[in-house]
This record gives sequence, C-alpha cells and structure tokens, in this order.
Amino acid sequence: MSAPGSMRVVALVPAAGSGRRLGAGVPKALVPVLGESLLVRAVRGLLNSGMIHHVVVAAPPEAPEEVRAELNPLGPVARVVPGGSDRTESVRLALAEAERVVPDAGAVLVHDAARAFTPVPVIQDVIRAVEGGARAVVPVLPVADTVKQVDSSQRVTATVDRSHLRTVQTPQGFAVDTLRAAYDNAGDAATDDAGLVEQAGETVTTVPGHAHALKITTAFDLAIAETVLAAEPVPEDDLP
Repeated sequence: MSAPGSMRVVALVPAAGSGRRLGAGVPKALVPVLGESLLVRAVRGLLNSGMIHHVVVAAPPEAPEEVRAELNPLGPVARVVPGGSDRTESVRLALAEAERVVPDAGAVLVHDAARAFTPVPVIQDVIRAVEGGARAVVPVLPVADTVKQVDSSQRVTATVDRSHLRTVQTPQGFAVDTLRAAYDNAGDAATDDAGLVEQAGETVTTVPGHAHALKITTAFDLAIAETVLAAEPVPEDDLP
C-alpha cells in the first residue's frame, strides 16, 4: 500500500439500503459474497488504494452496531454513522461526520457498497484527477448496446448516437467544498452525486471505469459476483 498523497482524502459509503431486489433478508451492504459482505469488500478496496485517510459508512438506521461489527476487522479508519431515510440524506450525514473527523480533507469520494469489486486503479485514478484540480470526477464506460429513442407509445423515433454516451460508476470524486455546496442546495432525493454537482453548474470530468465495477443489484448480479468477480483478483494488465 502506497502512502497517501499530499491532499487528505475521505470516502463516504452510503449503505443504508434494504436490498429488496436481492431478496437476501439483510441490508444490501451486508449481503455476503463467498463469506464476505459487499460492504467489507468495498471498504477494503477503498483502503487498499493507499490514498484514503478515512472512510465513513452511513448504515441502516436500525443496524449501526451490526455494521460496526462487520467493519471492525478493518480498523479505526472505517467509521459508522446511522444513515437517513434516503440516499441523499445518508450522504449528507456521512459528509458531516467526515468533515468533523478529517476537517482538513480536500477531496471526498462517494462509493456504492454494491460496487464492491471496483479495481483499486480506478479508485486511484479518481483521486489523482481531483488532486490535479478537477472539481468533480466520475469513472465511466462506453455504452456497448444500441440505444433507441421511443415515444409515449413505445414506438422507435430515433437511433441514438452512442459514441457520446457513457455509463457512470463509482467512486465519484469531488473537491470537498464542491460536494458540500451541491448537497446544501439539493432538494429532491438524488441517486447520482455528480448530477447534483452538474445542477450547481460545476464541470464533471471522467476517467476510465472498469467492467468489474458493476453494481450488484439483483440475484443475477450476485451470482456473477460469486462465480467470477470474487474468484480471483483482477489482473493488472486487464485494467484500463
């Protein structure tokens, strides 16, 4: 693990979701993949970047102690706070705690526990981009499928040029004051932090994402994680 850079970096992991679509009977972040939860895998990945000083996890409001016990083996750099009723509120609460614990942080990442297999180099690239002066950074992948535009009757009206389209992954990285300002002005619940920053008029830049950073949402995704992603580490020469 390399030493953190000159900019202090914190990471937020909103992990208060129920995970109903996974049908696991436990909070989504605590769903195990070959005996280890998505949350532990995600937080360990962040820490393995060697560039993050502290991680704050927003836990299900009814289960903060369960989440603390889950993360205990990772040491004191992983802190748990009760999350809110939606993702936006959970990020707000985690950001407030992060600023209290690391008041001189210059960069903040927001990472989905469900993207537990995000390769370390992707995390590092996001951080380096913020350290280089970007106010907001997201990892992205080109859209592989043909995209059709349809009308209200579900009739195709156009074939969209996919060369300018990208799917967005996490972690998303921000200058701390940029993310704070976006959330101070956020109204409705948001599922994409960079979207809030866009609404505030800030420029969002991109770095290459990776196929292994898929979001584990359904039982099918979980099967892929168990049979492919957790089976062996990603070879470095397979990374962008």
